[in-house]
Parts: sequence; C-alpha cells; structure tokens
Amino acid sequence: MFRLPKTSLAFALLQAARIDAAVFAGQSLADGLLDRVDPAVRPAVQDLVYGSLRAYGYGDFQLARLLARPLDVPEVHALLLVALYRLETRPDGAHTVVDQAVAAAGELAGGRLRGLVNGVLRNYLRQQSQLQAAAEADAVAAARHPDWWLRRLQAAYPADWPGIVAAGNRPPPMALRVNCRRGTRDEYLARLQAEDMAAAPIGETGLALARPVPVDRLPGFAAGLVSVQDPGAQMAAVLLDTVAGSRVLDACAAPGGKTAHLLERSDLDLLALDLKPSRCRRIADNLSRLGLQAEIATADCARLDAWWDGRPFDAVLADVPCTASGVVRRNPDAKWLRREADIASFAATQARILAALWQVVRPGGKLLYATCSVFPEENGGQIATFLAAHPEARRDHEQQILPSADHDGFYYCRLEKHA
Repeated sequence: MFRLPKTSLAFALLQAARIDAAVFAGQSLADGLLDRVDPAVRPAVQDLVYGSLRAYGYGDFQLARLLARPLDVPEVHALLLVALYRLETRPDGAHTVVDQAVAAAGELAGGRLRGLVNGVLRNYLRQQSQLQAAAEADAVAAARHPDWWLRRLQAAYPADWPGIVAAGNRPPPMALRVNCRRGTRDEYLARLQAEDMAAAPIGETGLALARPVPVDRLPGFAAGLVSVQDPGAQMAAVLLDTVAGSRVLDACAAPGGKTAHLLERSDLDLLALDLKPSRCRRIADNLSRLGLQAEIATADCARLDAWWDGRPFDAVLADVPCTASGVVRRNPDAKWLRREADIASFAATQARILAALWQVVRPGGKLLYATCSVFPEENGGQIATFLAAHPEARRDHEQQILPSADHDGFYYCRLEKHA
C-alpha cells in the first residue's frame, strides 16, 4: 500500500473514486458522502465527483471499449471513470493524470490493478479522438443521460429537450438571495464589487454571480446577509405572496431556503415541517444564521393527526418530494440512481401530500404546489388529477420553468380554495 499526500491529485482521484463507487452501489450524495472528505481537499474532490457523475454515460461508453471484460472491483472502475473525466477536461496535464491515477490505484485491491489502470488510460490517450467520436455518435452516450430519461424528455418537450439535456450536463450557476431584513441588494452588490466578485441583479432580491465562489468567501455570509439559492427556487416565496401576519405552513421545508425567504419578505406565523430530525436541524441552523424565527416540527406532513392542531392556514407551500429531474446538474447522482418506475412512486407520494395539505387550507386561502422536476406526471398531470377531484380548487397560476444556463428547472402551481 502507498500513502498518498493529501495535497496530491492522486489523493483527490482516490477519494472521488470511492464516492462514485458508493453512488453506483445505491448511495446518494445527499447522504453526506462528501462530508467525510477532509475539508482542505473537499473542493477538488467535489469537482471530480460532480463532473464525473454528470459525464458518467459518456465516460462509461468509452471505458467499455477500453476494457477486455468488466471490472470486478467497483472502486477501480470508478477510478477509471474519474480519471477519464479529468483527462477530457484537463488534457494539458494528461501524463500527470495517468501517473496520479496509477498511484491512486495502488491504494485499491492491494495495488494489483495498477498495471491495468496504467494500460487503460494510456490506451485512451492513444485512441482518444476515435473514442470520443464514437461516443458523440451514440445518442445516449452523447446526451450523458439514461435512455429512459431521454425518451421521456423527448416525448414531453419535442422542441426543448436538447436544451434541457445540455443544461443538465453543465455545472450549475451560483445565485444569491439578499436578506432584505439586513440590507438592500444594491448595498450587497457594492460589497461584492469591492471584493472583485462580478454579479448581476436577478429576480426580486437575487444576484447572479459571474463565477462560483466558496460560501465562506461571500461577504457577510456567516452574519446572515445573504443565502445561496437558485433564481428558480426564489420564485416560490414570490408566488405564494403572503401578507404580514398570515398563518403559513412550509410543509416539506428542509433545508430551509424557501422558509427563510418567506420570513425575509414579511412577518409571519410560520410552521416549518420536515420528516427527519437531522433535516429540521438544518432548517433551524439556516434560520439562526439569518436572524429569523419559525416554529419547526419533525413530522410527516401528510399525517395530519401527528402535527395539525386544527387551526387552518392562510397559505401553504407544498414543495413536495420529486425525481429532482430539473436540478440534475446540482444532483448528478440522481440521473443514475433513479429508475423509470420512480416517477409513478413519487407521483403517488405527491398525491397523498397534496390531498392531505389541502385540508389545512382555510376557505379563501391558497396552496403553492412546487417541484424541482420537469416530468409532467409530477407536475401538470398531478394537478389535473387533483382538480378533477376537488371542484372547490381553482388554478390561479401555473408555470413550468425549464432548466437553462441561468436557473434550474421548477414547476409551480398556485391553487385557491373557494368556499
């Protein structure tokens, strides 16, 4: 076994390979896989993990042509995929990448596959143009999405699906939401400019950064001046459009970004629910940083007897669990962990939540149904079924936001409850 310096590329490749292998075994990045990495090297490892998972279909296509037979060591297979991603995106350091990948392979499977890793990567460099041409000629490999995913996008968005796919394969933009209780957007923009961070206004209180930066570099982040939130997600609080003094429910609230935005806009009697205590702690931490207060409870929002005191709400935000098909560039493991049957499973959960939460809305009140999905079954299809069963519900606003260079993909439908 070799001991790799933590500052080496080999160490980063090794850590990324282990995380990718865990994802391919069924774990999610949301389970904190990256939290186990030394903070000093986490940004480099994260770049390799997210990049290689976004490009997985493309890299795996090429790797299958470089291997005589499938590898029976998942971490070595993942190491090769991470190294191929690095070679494609940093071609100027090709020989260093190969050497460092071989060093990383010395830490896996007793080091017995170092020669194989060396041979595969050097063969890739010799055949790179032919392999890339073959991958680009294969519709699924070139799209870097599962074939069933592509079929559904093509059926739902015949003209727009290439743009959706392209957006899903790019690193996400970084946008901020200024805490208007602690300063104006113009004031914060001036602070960014003083730090040589270019940004442009977007939405009601948002700023789009020209280049992503670590959050600890953002002026006043720890003091609650600003939060990181996609412009599409920032629309939830704007669309729910609560007035001061309203009794409001955020039913699936973690990690608390939309909860905080609602409270930044007006003083509310707000209850934030989430299913797991760990996720509720994240809500509390976010609100504390921003200087905001809400009641937070751990509960299944669809089980009213477990949390509801019978008092109706003026407004409800139902940001329901979904496939996350609109935010795959931020959650690149989702493309490979999801199965086509999961759409129906999520739709059933969404229907259960929507039916339950509708009961807690007062007559004349409103509910904003939200997903970060682009699959119609979770969005317009879900609402159509609900409206057919609830004549007292009226669709007041509906919007499908497709992912683009500027924002992620979201669906919103605001429902009003008539007496």
